[in-house]
Amino acid sequence: MVLLRHIPFLQAVFLHSISAFGGPQGHLGMMMKTFVEKRKDLTQQELLDFNAFCQLLPGASSTQILTLIGYKRGGLPLAIITLVIWVLPAAIIMGALSFLIRYFDNRNIENNIFRFIQPMAVGFLAFAAFRAFTIVVRNRISRVIMVFSMIITYMFFNNPVIFPIVIVVGGVASNFTERRDRQKEIVPVRKVKWANIVIFFFIFLLSGTLSEISRKQEWPKRAPFNLFENLYRFGSIVFGGGDVLIPMMYEQYVVRPNTERVQLRNPNVIRINRDDFLTGAGMVRAIPGPVFSIGAYTGGLAMRNMGIGYQMLGCVIGIVALFLPSALLVLFFYPVWHNLHRYTAVYRSLKGINAAIVGIMAASTFYLTKDLSLAGIVDGRALSFLNVGVIFGTFLFLMFTKLPAPFIAGLCLLLGWIF
Repeated sequence: MVLLRHIPFLQAVFLHSISAFGGPQGHLGMMMKTFVEKRKDLTQQELLDFNAFCQLLPGASSTQILTLIGYKRGGLPLAIITLVIWVLPAAIIMGALSFLIRYFDNRNIENNIFRFIQPMAVGFLAFAAFRAFTIVVRNRISRVIMVFSMIITYMFFNNPVIFPIVIVVGGVASNFTERRDRQKEIVPVRKVKWANIVIFFFIFLLSGTLSEISRKQEWPKRAPFNLFENLYRFGSIVFGGGDVLIPMMYEQYVVRPNTERVQLRNPNVIRINRDDFLTGAGMVRAIPGPVFSIGAYTGGLAMRNMGIGYQMLGCVIGIVALFLPSALLVLFFYPVWHNLHRYTAVYRSLKGINAAIVGIMAASTFYLTKDLSLAGIVDGRALSFLNVGVIFGTFLFLMFTKLPAPFIAGLCLLLGWIF
């Protein structure tokens, strides 16, 4: 019965899940609009703190942030329900696509209706970066950290480890340059849930053991064990979100199975057709929700030849194995992170960490525009000027109106359908 009072929040999570286009870069801006400004489930500073913390962990960062918002409002039960509602719509779409892919022309899978989703994501990210800048960057050292982080992140954007490195460097710099003592403030101690990290390592070791045994003994139905181990390992170690996860999957299921060594020693390895995989990689960026939902599609394709029942099982394994490590890690380490706030050194470091996050957000904004045509004519139409208009229009709508994020996403889809 206690959860009934959280129904409006869960409704907001569902609307966010079916309208959060643009990948993790756009998701943060949408969260700021929906959960900070409109619903006031948390403050802007808390959202930035969640974002900084999740950037230090492997896994799906936007999913981890939403899980923490649910955890803050209603503890573990609401966190789990929030996670399920956020993941489920995209997982259903991508899982269904693994069944329907054989009926599609891979060359024409992407529809023009999604052509303005990326510039919309840039607008959302620019809005989030600007609002964070006004809150966080208030003195000279924070400005220096922000600019340094922005330059370094932009230069090494394709290397995912740059994000935690920049955050740590920003925190250390702030700690040694910010000498003012913190104001006296009582930080309540959160109990660390050791069971989460125990479960994380237990599943990691068990899945690896069963996968290796099934491979060596050539179990006829070994694919589910191998698939779970592969994806659970990816979800446990990947930094940088879907942009890093997808190449790892491509290497595991498309490139590696076709090497001579694997064909000779392990002919029954899971393999996925290259065109089918790339089709899913394109579609997952065009639908709302987490990019990690590609796990449902990959799992379905990996077990497609074993029958419909096993293919559905593959979709479920793909989602559970990818998202479970993120949830276990964030729920274990967040109380640790929270408790560290009691120490003056950590408190001073937070200013630099948040400044570094703003720099990362600014760098991401500029980096995403590299793939957009911003001047001239594209395919005989002035789409490049429309891209600029969508970026600035999204930013201005977010800044000066109370339009909800789903409505703005709908306008961009409508614009893509018209043009």
